Amino acid sequence: MGWCKFVRVGKNQLVPLFYCLYILICQVLHIKNLTYIKINYLCIMTLASQIQIQIMKFPEGETFGYADLKIDKKDFYSVAKSLERLQKKGTIKKVSKGVFYVPRKTIFGEVGPDSSSILDRYLFKNGKRIAYETGYSLFNSLGLTTQMAFKIKIATKNNPIKINTGTLQVSSVKSYVEVTNKNYKLLGYLDALKEIKNIPDCSVSQAITRMSYLIKDLTPKEQNDIIKYALYYPPRTIGLLGAILENSNLNMNLTELQNKLNPLTKIKLNIKETELPTIKNWNIE
Repeated sequence: MGWCKFVRVGKNQLVPLFYCLYILICQVLHIKNLTYIKINYLCIMTLASQIQIQIMKFPEGETFGYADLKIDKKDFYSVAKSLERLQKKGTIKKVSKGVFYVPRKTIFGEVGPDSSSILDRYLFKNGKRIAYETGYSLFNSLGLTTQMAFKIKIATKNNPIKINTGTLQVSSVKSYVEVTNKNYKLLGYLDALKEIKNIPDCSVSQAITRMSYLIKDLTPKEQNDIIKYALYYPPRTIGLLGAILENSNLNMNLTELQNKLNPLTKIKLNIKETELPTIKNWNIE
């Protein structure tokens, strides 16, 4: 193909001369459908080449999505088909819907991205936090249990997440409020209070002692903020937070929390006043 010359079609598109001759012949013969099919095929193949070049620039084992390819919305279908073909070839692998990676080849076989690389794509968007880990991995990070999480749960206001790569299994739950970098730690504390009866290898009494320490260690602003976020949580969370804050002698205004609780609501946690002296003020039994 050393003799092949290229001509300019439109503003930026260069195509081989023989394609133009073919199209011209089709037009002379008035085979309009064939001309359309040929041009459309040419555009898709050109876009596919551009996508493959971009993908080859990504580090092996690093995840990428459609946004990283910087494509126009009108090209979405064509790009999806190109990625589908690359998956069939084994050039790229799929992590979950819209997320892929270039496998790294070693003498032991193909190696995919590490778990943190995959998770970060769902925890952050454009550098801003939009989700956080909850469930067992959260309990472990808060020092409430020594058990490790085999399945990771993510809390987010965004679309549901489901990942199963064999080594990494992730599901999602809806967060009670919009997640930001400033509030995700406080939301994690509230999640722990909500699930205080379901923390493995940790009694309710032990969990209250640990959470009381963590909440008392917050800054005054954070303590006021956690009250604000707690109002979106179930009564059990509101009552337990109120009892812990009151017992911590922080001289805080807890009226909002008290007004949110129905006086007839009974919160059954099977704890004693010796473990948390303020439980009766918060309908906790």
